[in-house]
Amino acid sequence: MNLQALKDELRRRALAARQAAHESDPDAGERLVEHFPFERVAPGSVVSGYWPLPGELDPRPLMTALEARGAGLALPIVIGPGHPLKFREWRAGDPLQRRAFGLMEPQESAPELVPDVLLVPLLAVDPDGNRLGFGKGYYDRTLAGLRAKGAPLAIGLAYEAQIVAAVPVDEFDQPLDGVVTGERLFWTG
Repeated sequence: MNLQALKDELRRRALAARQAAHESDPDAGERLVEHFPFERVAPGSVVSGYWPLPGELDPRPLMTALEARGAGLALPIVIGPGHPLKFREWRAGDPLQRRAFGLMEPQESAPELVPDVLLVPLLAVDPDGNRLGFGKGYYDRTLAGLRAKGAPLAIGLAYEAQIVAAVPVDEFDQPLDGVVTGERLFWTG
């Protein structure tokens, strides 16, 4: 099997595992706060979260806790195929607009920000931090660009069922620095 076929097969299984985990524990996102390394986020840091798609682990309780501790929040903006993500400021209660792939994004008038910490959605992740997403490469391009300019902290958010033994990778895949689930935190690499 070639690399793309391996990723596609893992994507199919991971999506089913994520959906099953979400159905059995829809409130797991609330427990992320118990395991998140808040000491790694200085007051005034910008944290990019995400608005959850159906079945994704909900980062909003964690984002609320980060904001209460002095972090600024941002949500990703999809510019288009082949481009890294951009990030716009968002606060609880700010209006959102539905955009590409059904994503909810801040209004175009919201200021663009550069995140110090990224909360990254995923389909599967392995103990080395290798992440599998939907295959469009948005987070890989984004992390590569941000890491070329500094060292943002990239933390995946996952159900335990999304942790697998190994994710197939290529030279463009960017690993995560850590993963937080409703049960634990683990650092990678």
